[in-house]
Order: sequence, then C-alpha cells, then structure tokens
Amino acid sequence: MLDDLKRIKFLIDEDLSLNDTSRLLKLLREAGTEKINFAGGEPTLCPYLGELLVQSRQLGFTTSIVTNGARLPQLLNQYSSYIDWVALSVDSADEETQKNLGRGQGNHVQKSIELFDSLHEYQIRVKLNTVVTRWNYQENMSAFVRRVRPERWKIFQVLLVNGQNNRSVNNLLISTEQFEEFTKRHQPLADEGFKLVTETNELMRGSYVMIDPLGRFFSDAKGHHEYSLPILEVGVDSALAQVDWNIEKFVVRGGLYNWRRTAVASASI
Repeated sequence: MLDDLKRIKFLIDEDLSLNDTSRLLKLLREAGTEKINFAGGEPTLCPYLGELLVQSRQLGFTTSIVTNGARLPQLLNQYSSYIDWVALSVDSADEETQKNLGRGQGNHVQKSIELFDSLHEYQIRVKLNTVVTRWNYQENMSAFVRRVRPERWKIFQVLLVNGQNNRSVNNLLISTEQFEEFTKRHQPLADEGFKLVTETNELMRGSYVMIDPLGRFFSDAKGHHEYSLPILEVGVDSALAQVDWNIEKFVVRGGLYNWRRTAVASASI
C-alpha cells in the first residue's frame, strides 16, 4: 500500500509542536510520500507553516497549500520559493453568493482574482477549488475560470460528514443530478484545455487519506471520520493500515498527476 502513498493532505492546527510535526514529515518522506498538501481549516493561521514548507522542500516533498487566501500574501512574501502549488477556494464568481456562503464580506472574488494573478507571477502552479451547493449549482463560472487560469479546477459536490458538518450543511446539500448539471454546464472549458476534476460524494468517500492535527491518519469512507493511532507512536505502516483508504477511487478521481514544480515551464491550461 505504501507504494501508492504518493501524496498526503495534512490538516494544520497547533496541536502538534513544530518539532513533532517535523518528525512526522520525515517519517512520511521515508515511507515514500512525494507530495504534502497543507489544508485546514485555514493553514495560513499556523504560525510555523513557513518553517514546515522549508523543511518539506528540504526533505524532497512537492509542497501544496489549500487556502481561502486571506493571509496568503504575507506567506508568499517570505516563502514563495518553497511553495509548488496553491489551491484557492472560490465557490462562486458572485460576491453576494460568496458572502452568503461565509467567504469574505463582499470582496472575496476580487481578492481571489488578484491572488491568482500574483501566483502566476511567482510561477507557482495553481488550482481552483469549488464546492457545489444549493447556493451555486445553477451558476456559470466559466468567465471567472478563464480569467484566473487555474491549471486544475477541482469541483466537489458538497459532502455530509457525520460528526463534522451535519449540523450546518443540510441546507446546502444537492443531488448528484444537480451536481452533474453544474459540471456539464462547464464542460466547454475542458474543450478549451482547462483540466476539470469533478468529484461526486461517492467518489470522494474513502479516496482521501489525511492527517489530523494530532498526527493521526483518518478517512471518511463510512460517512464519518475514523482515526488511526498517532503515526509518531506506531509508525506510518501500522497507522495507515488502520484506516479505510480506497486506492482505486484515489486513482479514478485523478489523485495521481504530474505535480512536480519543474513542469510549470511546459504546463498549459
């Protein structure tokens, strides 16, 4: 299984110390992990994210951040050369819809456009992450996508995870048919050369292997989070064997692709 453990999503908080997180990164690299993805919550709130990016690059990881962008400029000022990918979360090209979804105060779209422009200037590879919900499934975001030029556009059907978001997500849920309506509306972008990566609830469940702020693998294959013992205590092999990770789904949803930063010179949209 570890031969397929190429990339890891690392949820950032402050429960593990910098020293312990550094130890964990070394174990993951020794186990064969190639790409580390710092997510959240909001990973840029972590006071030592920059140091983790430096260490990750020194260990040989491809580095990636999933962010709402609010604190990204400060990070780029110091650590842009240690960041291979940034995925910006934008769920709508309409400012009012974004505000209703809890992103920004009516300026999230414009700020995201400016951040995409900045990331292109830094020659950092970029992704756009969009969660499709009841608020935006009828929207056409094509003009926005053409403007910000992501190398990959990841389109997710809003997912119910028991014990995590079941108290707040019910009024956002959509059917698979409504999700497909959104994706089909944007299919012409694929014909223009944009890479659309679409993920239904069924494809997402169990296809991600993640690490929580306590340093444990976890998966949502059964509709709720199931956790391993801490990796620092039992090792990568043992901890990974304790979670339900569907490698076939991981591959089908496009989990393996050319993610090396050296590809940026020849990459096209």
